[in-house]
Amino acid sequence: MRFGSFVFLASVSIVAAKPAASAEAGHLDLCPLEPAFMEDFNDLSIAAWDIGDKRWIAHTPWNGDFGDAQFTDPGENFPFTLKDGIAYITARKDDTGKWRSGLLASADPNTKGFALQYGYFEIRTKLPSGPGVWPAFWLGTSEPRDRQEPSLEVDVIEYYGHDPASFQSAYHIWHKNPVRSDHEVHHTKVEPESLTKEFHTYGVQVDPENITYYFDRGEIWKVKTPETHKMPLLLMANLALGSGWPIDQTPNPSVMAIDYIHAYKFKSESERSLCPPS
Repeated sequence: MRFGSFVFLASVSIVAAKPAASAEAGHLDLCPLEPAFMEDFNDLSIAAWDIGDKRWIAHTPWNGDFGDAQFTDPGENFPFTLKDGIAYITARKDDTGKWRSGLLASADPNTKGFALQYGYFEIRTKLPSGPGVWPAFWLGTSEPRDRQEPSLEVDVIEYYGHDPASFQSAYHIWHKNPVRSDHEVHHTKVEPESLTKEFHTYGVQVDPENITYYFDRGEIWKVKTPETHKMPLLLMANLALGSGWPIDQTPNPSVMAIDYIHAYKFKSESERSLCPPS
């Protein structure tokens, strides 16, 4: 979907939409996992490009802005703000009429910061409403800039404001010479506008066998982990606009609220053996 300045929308296959997690669906078991990165937004720890002693940078590590709002360095009260343990990413027009917004990434272009190859990754967020908004929580390969092997992108949630009754998940295997993406897309139906009225959790577990997607900790989709997945994954959350959809009716400003972003790693095999059967 996103690599450098490119946006690719063609898909290898599209999985039919199905309802959000039901009583029959698998539910997340945290027993085999332990915390690895717990961002509860007690403060804003965001750098522009070099992560240094911060927890986030404000751009993709490969310098690939996308969408119709420019991702902006952290400044005073924009595009990131904090209140009562909730972080807010705001998209709005500047004095010239240009849209600007924000992105968080947990590792920088030199692979400094947090990344994890296998584990469970989750966000709790309330999404903005209105046509043209394009918020997302996703994972990308943290790798040296000159690495030529395929990389993995895991889109936990992408929400398109013109369709308030669903969200999209996906995975991409990015080939670099030439740049192309092999991927699959899955659509989850929800109650209309439910994602913009209340907080929900969106998560994914990546292990050597499967990539398993969760909505409110109920399983919604599972795919095989690509054999090319060899590197750690960094966390990203953003409020983009557009993705080919009109933004002339997008509310100004639009705001994405984030309660937390957490990552868990797998416990040792001996510790996992003590967990009750799922």
